[in-house]
Amino acid sequence: MRPLPTAAISFGMVSIPLRLYSSADTSSAVSFNRIHKDCGSRMKQQYICAKDGDVVPKEDMVKGYEFSRGQYVLFTAEEIKALEAVKSDTIDIVEFVPLSSVDKINLEKVYFLSPGKGGDRHYKLLSIALQKTGKAGVARYAARGKDYLVIIRPMGDGLAMEQLHYADDLRSFDDVNLPEDVEVKDAEVDLAVHIIDQVSVDEYVPEKYSDEEKSRILELIDQKIAENDITEAPVVATEEKIVDLMDALKATLAAKGNDKPKAAKKGKGRLKSVSS
Repeated sequence: MRPLPTAAISFGMVSIPLRLYSSADTSSAVSFNRIHKDCGSRMKQQYICAKDGDVVPKEDMVKGYEFSRGQYVLFTAEEIKALEAVKSDTIDIVEFVPLSSVDKINLEKVYFLSPGKGGDRHYKLLSIALQKTGKAGVARYAARGKDYLVIIRPMGDGLAMEQLHYADDLRSFDDVNLPEDVEVKDAEVDLAVHIIDQVSVDEYVPEKYSDEEKSRILELIDQKIAENDITEAPVVATEEKIVDLMDALKATLAAKGNDKPKAAKKGKGRLKSVSS
């Protein structure tokens, strides 16, 4: 795995240099491009003005926040840039909480952590201490112009960093409509528990499960390639202009106000023709 930009955990007077690794490989996902079915060319995305229907280039765009229907507060690229968080190379732990108190609904993304140069001992110390206490460190981290809320928790013999949602990003389960005044008999519960016990295992093994949709897509791709069911994008020829040298010279003189080239003067400076 290739590490992401380095950082350091900081708590109290302790600083631990780190390397961050993404826990998921999204490059293995199957992605599609949009193709014009008539000619096989790849489509280009454009932004169209809703008022006049014109294609708007990127340099003519600004960002806007719709505070009321059809009314926007506009921001320039410079204003947006000024609001971005300043990149931090330090993951500042502000408090420790019981790991069991962090509900999984808060989880957004996971990173693996390994010690950076000179950080082996402190890294191991924090890992063991968190395991013994059952705690996780709540920390703040700034990268790519954003402030992130994270926890540092033990994972195996090492550490992981879990990026969390902020509280105001989450919806409440209290807003979900649940059944009310529904009677469930004890015999029905016992039967359901019995069925669950029959198909239960000791632990979750992710390797037992695969993305079946992805497998079907890859199988069909291989089949189409084998059957030569392939559309090749047309080569767009570059327009080449063949310019006659004499025409170009005449055009240059005409552009300067000289419609005809001046005749050569007789005498000393006259060029003689050479016969072969």
